[in-house]
Amino acid sequence: MAHMSIQNTFHESTELASRRARMFPRGVMIPFLLVTALFFLWGVPNNLNDVLIRQFMKSFALSRFSAGLVQSAFYLGYFILAMPAALLMRRFGYKFGFLTGLVLFGSGAFLFWPAALSGRYGYFLTALFVIASGLSFLETASNPFVAQLGPPGTAAQRLNFAQAFNPLGSITGALIGTIYIFSGTELTGSQIAALEAAHTYSAYLRSETMRVVAPYMVLGGIVLLWALLIAITKFPKVAGERDVQDHGSFRELLRHRSFLLAVFAQFMYVGAQVGTWSYFIQYIQDSTHQSEKVAGYLLTGTLAAFGLGRFGSSAIMHYVRPDRLMASYSAINILLVGIGIVFPGWIGLWAIFLTSFFMSVMFPTIFALGIDGLGSSTKIGASFIVMAIVGGAILTPLMGWISQMSNIAEAYSVPLACYCVVGLFSILWHRLKQPD
Repeated sequence: MAHMSIQNTFHESTELASRRARMFPRGVMIPFLLVTALFFLWGVPNNLNDVLIRQFMKSFALSRFSAGLVQSAFYLGYFILAMPAALLMRRFGYKFGFLTGLVLFGSGAFLFWPAALSGRYGYFLTALFVIASGLSFLETASNPFVAQLGPPGTAAQRLNFAQAFNPLGSITGALIGTIYIFSGTELTGSQIAALEAAHTYSAYLRSETMRVVAPYMVLGGIVLLWALLIAITKFPKVAGERDVQDHGSFRELLRHRSFLLAVFAQFMYVGAQVGTWSYFIQYIQDSTHQSEKVAGYLLTGTLAAFGLGRFGSSAIMHYVRPDRLMASYSAINILLVGIGIVFPGWIGLWAIFLTSFFMSVMFPTIFALGIDGLGSSTKIGASFIVMAIVGGAILTPLMGWISQMSNIAEAYSVPLACYCVVGLFSILWHRLKQPD
């Protein structure tokens, strides 16, 4: 027993020393910075979606469930394109994935113009699907690229640092939506009836729809410019690209129990994150009766807390093992969401607000722990974890349905269940990471 204790102590000391090793490799900082900027760029449309849900409920007179299809169209793009992205990158490398993703991303953003001119909700869903298809390539490439661009012992810390720029994009997206998409005009039933009697209601709806165009045109231009910068930059080969003969296999992945649980945990986590933010504006308005502008700024605030959590967790991981940190944060979020369900109002609002800080560690840590030890199967494994993002497409409409059947506070029981799964993964990962 004493011998085992000494072995465990030595093992944990070795892991701690490994985590304190160089997080950023020498000689590859320009590619690292270009790829890290991608985490910011894809954060913008992710959280513009939260604004779009509320805006489309207004401009297309949609129910919460129908508006929630914004997230379904978006995250189905991730699900469907992740595996093709992995297979193409297995042949052509990570840089090909970055360029393909950016071109699709930019193209989808430009599709908002014809979608608005047509005035059809389905066309916007198509544009969002194209954007998400591009983001699927970017996430399938960027996460394993950053994780493998240095010592394995600092992969989770390095990925948390890069992912910390994602909430900065999320904050930017929420602010852009609040300032440039929300008009601040919220009509009552009698006002709508008056506009319909004057035959001007259709013109009002069209003007609200057109407000989404300009932000996406600017975003599309920036994205294509970034594609040009990556195209002219030389990228290093990382660990997963060095052996061109061995690309791994699906059968090999099935031997890694920790990877399989990581896929499920990521599915649940993304459902919790997307659902929490998608209906946060509605939670605020239903429970505190604030305006859409105030709710939009509160959404921006919770995203800022998310960003602080990302940078903070990267620093804490110098001293605390990633799985243990995530287990603690999962327990805290279970408590906070429980408060949000039981005490809707200002107490519940601030409880849900704080969950963003503690959820921040989850996506990059699940990703890094999930691909740990996959070797030549890393690209395929990464694609499965990215495909798990479809949790946002499935669980967000589920929250919308529950809110229609009951109330918005009860809908947050979905994120509550999700954090229970993430906590279970955090506890079991260390003992499951060895393949059978």
